[in-house]
Amino acid sequence: MKFSSSLKFNAVSEWWDEYINYDALKKYIYQLEKQTVTFRDAAHDLEANEQTSLIQGQDHLSTDALFIPLLDRELKKICLFYEMQESELLKEVDSLQSLVQQQEDRGPDVGHQYESHGYDDEDEDEDEDDFDMHSAEPSWSRSPTGRRHRSSSDARGMIASNRRQDRQAGNRRYSLSSNEDHMDLEASIASLRSQAHQQELSESSQLMPPAGRGKSTSRSPIRSARAMATQLFRKGSVASEAPETVWTARNNYAMDIQLLFKRRIANLYLSLTSLRSYVELNYTGFRKILKKYDKLTDSNLKDHYIHDVVEQAPPFIQATKDKLNHAIDTLIQLYTRCVTRGDLSTAKRQLKMNQREHIAWERDTVWRQMVGHARRGEESATVRALGGTLVLEPEKGLLDISTPVGRIKFKRNHISLLVAIVTFIVLLNVTVIDKIAANRCFAILVFATLMWATEAIPLFVTSMLIPLLLVCLRVIQNDGERLSTPEATKWIFSVMFTPTIMLLIGGFTIAAALSKTNIDKVLITRVLALAGTRPSTVLLAFMGVACFASMWISNVAAPTLCFTLIKPILRTLPARSNFAPCLILAIALAANIGGQSSPISSPQNLIALNEMDEKVDWAKWFAVALPVSTISIVLIWLLLLVSYRPARSPDGEGDIEIRPIRPTRDPFTAKQYWVCFICIVTIALWCVEHEIEEWVGDMGVIALIPIVAFFSTGVLNKDDFDQFLWTVVFLAMGGIALGKGVTSSGLLDVMDNIIRHMVEDLSLYTVVLVLSVIVLVVSTFISHTIASLLLVPIAKQVSSSLPGNPQNLLIFLTALICSTGMGMPVSGFPNQTAATQEDDMGQLYLSNIDFLKNGVPASIIATMVVSTVGYLLMTIIL
Repeated sequence: MKFSSSLKFNAVSEWWDEYINYDALKKYIYQLEKQTVTFRDAAHDLEANEQTSLIQGQDHLSTDALFIPLLDRELKKICLFYEMQESELLKEVDSLQSLVQQQEDRGPDVGHQYESHGYDDEDEDEDEDDFDMHSAEPSWSRSPTGRRHRSSSDARGMIASNRRQDRQAGNRRYSLSSNEDHMDLEASIASLRSQAHQQELSESSQLMPPAGRGKSTSRSPIRSARAMATQLFRKGSVASEAPETVWTARNNYAMDIQLLFKRRIANLYLSLTSLRSYVELNYTGFRKILKKYDKLTDSNLKDHYIHDVVEQAPPFIQATKDKLNHAIDTLIQLYTRCVTRGDLSTAKRQLKMNQREHIAWERDTVWRQMVGHARRGEESATVRALGGTLVLEPEKGLLDISTPVGRIKFKRNHISLLVAIVTFIVLLNVTVIDKIAANRCFAILVFATLMWATEAIPLFVTSMLIPLLLVCLRVIQNDGERLSTPEATKWIFSVMFTPTIMLLIGGFTIAAALSKTNIDKVLITRVLALAGTRPSTVLLAFMGVACFASMWISNVAAPTLCFTLIKPILRTLPARSNFAPCLILAIALAANIGGQSSPISSPQNLIALNEMDEKVDWAKWFAVALPVSTISIVLIWLLLLVSYRPARSPDGEGDIEIRPIRPTRDPFTAKQYWVCFICIVTIALWCVEHEIEEWVGDMGVIALIPIVAFFSTGVLNKDDFDQFLWTVVFLAMGGIALGKGVTSSGLLDVMDNIIRHMVEDLSLYTVVLVLSVIVLVVSTFISHTIASLLLVPIAKQVSSSLPGNPQNLLIFLTALICSTGMGMPVSGFPNQTAATQEDDMGQLYLSNIDFLKNGVPASIIATMVVSTVGYLLMTIIL
């Protein structure tokens, strides 16, 4: 988690403005970074080395002089706030200690020492009115002997004091349960009032006053003697045991006092630990922001400022920390004394549990609300980023109809779903093909195609609907006879989970291990560090890295990683520079090309492998795909250089210079070496799978090696497994089920006859060209994976109608061209990610014109490379 997010997550909400302004400092560092690049450009224009060194030194001094005052201002703000909070809290600790001692001196029975002093009902009402809820001073009553003693208003006064101090402390704490505490205090006050009133009424009616005092004569001598005997008996029994205190007594008064002190100590403990956390978070904030400053401006300010300035400030010196820890220890001792009856370990456990409950409850409430909004969708609302804030915008319906039961909004996906269902019902009731099973399978095929193309419901849900329809409509056949639903169910589920699915999961495992251990970033940054500062070279380097990364961590994660790495470059570019949109589009196009480079780089490649009767091993795949990908990358690079001219500065004077990428300096760990070893062994076994087939059976079995190796050694865990792209897995399984259904129902034989007549007079290469155009058009407008699910079976069927049965060639070619459809912003995940990239002002780097102007020509170029160079290599290797 980034520190800015961690700060928001751990900060006390009421103190938010008093923390280090990390985000503002970070933005200012980015401005200083841009100035640093400008100074370096000026330095390069000077010929003398001494003058260049002088300017570079002035660069560091100038940025330090600008940044240090900002740090000083933040540090002063933190110191003032800490001193104010510390002073108040320490005073409260001292006050609480005094109250505890006073309460012990009064004893456990002070709430029961009510003696009649001969007042009537009117006097009693006046005494109640004298009680001030906002005063800590107790009311006084007189005994018949004339001696004054504290009455139940002692407890009331202490409660009022507790309530007032809790209210003051509540302005500093982040407890969200103030209403509950207020209700508890009111209940406690009402309880003590009731008890005091009952005691006064009882004793005024039972005790006989001495002669000449008071007006009441309601108590007899027998009752007085009985009450005196009871008191003497109680005193004798207590004397024979351990002395009883207000913290160990079990009468109502003592238990109320214990409860009130427990709450007050716990709240004050929470405030002090929050203040300690405040100091730790701010210290970490200074360390993190100075580390970022040194990294982006090539300065060495961190060590000096942390040791000589921050650590000398009052909140961060050891004496202050010791004082704060001593106050916390004092509260623990008071809690031990007042609540847990001397049990120190129990006191610590209860206080920490109370602290965790407060923090966890607050965090859980905030994040649960955010997640709840996202899950519920808030009436199908869409989430839009506005100035760093998530804003929910209701999705507008295409058709809004008012009905007696309310308004019904028809959205685009609703209409698409309705069209698909109507088409499905019509095809089921119209005889397109003579055979019943084939006709029903044709209806399912058209229905699934419409649902996938329009995304009326999630893609994987459509895939899960396919086996349901195949079984319920009894499409599955065996030797021309339709299977019963129980038999069809067993058969369809047995063919859905193939070794190809296991290969897909193995690819996810390798990608997760490389990403979690940071190997992908380490290798990529070290390669990019060699690219230099020329825009054309940097552009080609990023394209090569994006393509290579897509081979191993999928073309979903690779562009995201690359877009993260280019942010330092984009921040330092001149305004309106062509290099920014050129670089973003180049990464997206290269990631698409990388989707064809290895069997596990994209689902369409695995779908193609599954359809091959004799699977192509990894060595043959690389022999075809790597040259095709390399040539495509170079040609697209030249296209972008001509289209954007990224090296030219916005003002047309000279060329821009790119900020170099710094490689990570952290050495490889044992875990990283272990991940690299397993990945290399797995890939090597995949490449020679045909030679070791009698021992391993299939590539899906080899895919189990990284799964077992990484999850058993702790490199990956259950959470990593849960985060796999299981929607892609079920999407592929649904496609496999549809393909098996088309074959089993006899629909494939019908299609074979139709296609045979269409291509019987065409040569193989003519079929390749026609198929290439069809695949390119389809994959441009719909998902590459869906395009392969629809077109790979057709390519397989076309191959059966051609001489020599070039099945693997056409299937292989179809899979490669599916990855070249990248002419629209919606053409594949890399394009979708690139289309959302924004600059610091919230403006998009790319527009639809960029994709049409450069993505369409790039798609045509890549398709021509596959249908020429790729076709030639396939005829030689396959």
